Amino acid sequence: MQKHYLIAIAAAAAMGTSSAQDMQRRAVLGHGPGGGEGCTLTVMVDGITDVEIRGDNATLRDISGRPSQIREFECSRPIPPNATVRFTAESGRGRQEMVHQGSEGGALVVHIEDPESGVGEYRFRLTWGDMGERREQGVMDRDRDAGSREGDYVQERERFFQGEAWRRSLFQRVREDVEHVERSAIPFTGDRARLSRTITELNELQGKLSEGRYDERQLDDVIGALHTVVEENRLTGPDRDALSDDMRRLREFRERRDEYGARNPHN
Repeated sequence: MQKHYLIAIAAAAAMGTSSAQDMQRRAVLGHGPGGGEGCTLTVMVDGITDVEIRGDNATLRDISGRPSQIREFECSRPIPPNATVRFTAESGRGRQEMVHQGSEGGALVVHIEDPESGVGEYRFRLTWGDMGERREQGVMDRDRDAGSREGDYVQERERFFQGEAWRRSLFQRVREDVEHVERSAIPFTGDRARLSRTITELNELQGKLSEGRYDERQLDDVIGALHTVVEENRLTGPDRDALSDDMRRLREFRERRDEYGARNPHN
């Protein structure tokens, strides 16, 4: 019995080694972020994983969930030993951070936790050197400006929903929110396509309402399209909150449409 148990442990260890080898990736060299010194990585995660990087070699160490994958790994050159590396998260719906710098010959480690079901895409940059410092400052300035604009939009939206007058313009408000999100969506992607479908459904609904016709099935189509965007698109926290709030108000409209002045032609 003990002999069989030891054999099983050895087999499991061998399988683990094979899995770790399958999750390694070497960088494509010569392409640093923005022409500077550094690396860009895109990792697909459904659970928790550590990305260990030495020079131009990356290894995924899955802690939980389904096996992760490296979709993109490009560097200007291998990360120099003992370089002071700066980490910048570019996109991702969960937590990602550099937890080990990689000095003294050790691996640089980026820890990623994906909190939602399904595979999430995480993109980050690693930069070093003077060019990296200047680029990092530029990115910080850009992100600060973007954050300021996002804050202005959130405040404007909160003012819109003060009082009761917003009920007369609910569908136009939903359209503005969807178009606001669409402006930052990458063209020719599923994210953009889902947003475009939502706008198409809104066009049909608003067209019927302008003719004095209330079509509850069409409203359901709008809510369904918006729900798909919230569930499947890559969204910032404020954008997800805004669209979720729009869904809640549309459902309230469906249940209490008489208070909004909508008529059902079948009644």
